[in-house]
Amino acid sequence: MSGWSWPADDRQQTWSIRTARRETGMSSENEEIIRRAYQHAEDKDIEGWVNSFTPDGTFTDQSIGVLYTGPDELGQTVENYALAFPDMHRELYRFYSTGNVVVVQLALQGTHLGPLKMPGGMLKPTGKRMDAPCADVFELVDGKIKRFDCYPSGTVVLTQLGVLENLSAAFE
Repeated sequence: MSGWSWPADDRQQTWSIRTARRETGMSSENEEIIRRAYQHAEDKDIEGWVNSFTPDGTFTDQSIGVLYTGPDELGQTVENYALAFPDMHRELYRFYSTGNVVVVQLALQGTHLGPLKMPGGMLKPTGKRMDAPCADVFELVDGKIKRFDCYPSGTVVLTQLGVLENLSAAFE
């Protein structure tokens, strides 16, 4: 198969992690570190998630410009999205790596059933499903995540949740 594109719908076959590793020649060790971190987030294992990072590790949600630093803050985003999207899933499509940097193409999927804390306020549950494209960039140091920059498509998320047209009315 030459090339890759975002799946058009749930019926289209997605790339498996093994396929991505084989095609990109990615370091399996770095990929495993990142896969374990994603699994901690999937399991809502906050301690495991935080322990995936260096003590001064950072996580930046680039869509809203929020930086989380160190053990006291790194778990906040997993907790926030777990509350807002109890069925939150990260569908991993493709991995790329060079040196100590790993980039992942993925989709953020879930049903908005709880409040979502955002810089503009609390977004009330809409009951709608999101399936939004995202790209994550990780920098690893000694087997731990030093820096994680998350680039979710905020406009896609807000559109799918039905709030982009009247954003100010959506916040509590």
